[in-house]
Amino acid sequence: MTKDIRLEDFDISYAGHPILKSTSLHLSAPTADSGGRRYGLVGRNGIGKTTLLKAIGTREIKFAEHISVLHVEQEIHGDDTTVIRAVLAADSEREGLLAQVEELTARLNSLSTTGSAKDNAGTDDAAALTKTYARLAAVDADGAESRAAAILSGLGFDADAQKRATRTFSGGWRMRVALARALFVKPDLLLLDEPTNMLDFPAVVWLEKYLSKWPTTLLVVSHDRAFLDSIATDIIHQHSLTLDHYRGDFSTFVKAREDRKKQRIKEYETQLQYRQHLQAFIDRWRYNANRAAQAQSKIKILEKLPPLDAPTKEEDEGLGAGGSHIYFRFEEPERLAPPIIKMDGVTFGYNVPKPPPPGSKFILENITFDLSPDSKVAVVGPNGAGKTTLLKLINGEIEPVRGQVTRHGRVRIAYFSQHHVDALEMNLTPVQFLAKKFPGRPEEEFRRQLGKFGITGPTGLQILGTLSGGQKSRVVFAWLNMTSPHVLVLDEPTVNLDMDTIEALSRSIRNFAGGVLIVSHDERFLDSVCNEVWVCEGGHMARFEGKVGSGDGIVRQ
Repeated sequence: MTKDIRLEDFDISYAGHPILKSTSLHLSAPTADSGGRRYGLVGRNGIGKTTLLKAIGTREIKFAEHISVLHVEQEIHGDDTTVIRAVLAADSEREGLLAQVEELTARLNSLSTTGSAKDNAGTDDAAALTKTYARLAAVDADGAESRAAAILSGLGFDADAQKRATRTFSGGWRMRVALARALFVKPDLLLLDEPTNMLDFPAVVWLEKYLSKWPTTLLVVSHDRAFLDSIATDIIHQHSLTLDHYRGDFSTFVKAREDRKKQRIKEYETQLQYRQHLQAFIDRWRYNANRAAQAQSKIKILEKLPPLDAPTKEEDEGLGAGGSHIYFRFEEPERLAPPIIKMDGVTFGYNVPKPPPPGSKFILENITFDLSPDSKVAVVGPNGAGKTTLLKLINGEIEPVRGQVTRHGRVRIAYFSQHHVDALEMNLTPVQFLAKKFPGRPEEEFRRQLGKFGITGPTGLQILGTLSGGQKSRVVFAWLNMTSPHVLVLDEPTVNLDMDTIEALSRSIRNFAGGVLIVSHDERFLDSVCNEVWVCEGGHMARFEGKVGSGDGIVRQ
């Protein structure tokens, strides 16, 4: 049976708003020559990409039952199961076969001890056991653990981490386990929504290489251009309640869209010029006795022409192709004398008392730096190296067990993290949320602040729970901006943002006159805004300011 997926003439809506209308989606099955097709799903924030993935993953849109589908959308539940065991357990066929072997072996052993191993039951069980072993060999059950370990290693789990209970990991790491389970199972259709969000640079590079050889069909939402260029064989563009299909990677898609856009504009201008020519003839000769018949003929031609609609920008929004109407703007902070934040010999470890006893385990040790009012700093390093911990120390959420953090007496710090996005009151509108945070201020000010971050018109009056992840992030940026910060401390700020929004955020940070510290997996974003890199690794931090004249960005250096 074919593994082609053909979704015909379907509609999707969310919270009463249409997402797609009378549209179709065709996903081709793998072939022996080219392997699996890998589709990148792109479009602006709030257009409904995640809603489409959920509708496919839950089979709300019907397709053939023999096609297996897996949608990686949430972290696994943490319990005492080890990481490696959690991945192996995802293969339900292998688990069932192993359980069958155990049951059949136990029955045969029981028959053997009672001296009746050669009766019909024993013969049947022995035949079933042989058949089960053959199927286990066919699915390479013996190699399953090594395959699972290789996937986990690529996603950042070392040998010790693979043996730890899943409950000992944070939500971000459990999300990696969920991704590892999906990669291990290899469903006919794998649905991934921003899979690079929780990964560091090495894990992203590994995932790119792994998915570039993916044997089945993949549909992935991502804002990461380099990632899509690395893995995508096709691009699905969601816009204007419909889906358009393009062959090639993201860069090929952008060029094709630009060529098509130029062609549309040329056709529009040609048609407009033709109509203007007809109208000019009509206006000049319709009341002239000698030309009135010709003028009437032109009028009939003009009336029969279909409506002429000017090309719109909407379908190009969110693609980072330029021309976006999205503009972020952080308020100009008052100038403060440097340094505005200083660390001197700071050491920190979780669950470590103050003063720390001998043998304590530290995340960061003996960190010293000064932050100037105009610093634009990228904080990089492997997962677990203490990047987010450093930001929390700067923000005052946690206190060092040794050393001192000194902040300027008037400094205001705006701290963005996905925790703040998750903490939004989802039953309120953006305007109501800001009114609750800043009571007494006029509604017009809240609308103006939201407008600075692309939340305009009716979107400001929608319930927060109905907004996309990127739109919720914009609301948080507006909230933080209203505190008039001197320093922006941003932990993975590009998560869930479309490409236009990331470019708008980049421009606003470059133009911001205060200090900035950023943790992000998005190398392109960091290179576009940062002039200094702090590298966290092995409990220590090193500063890097880049080489003048190098062709590489500072983070890549």
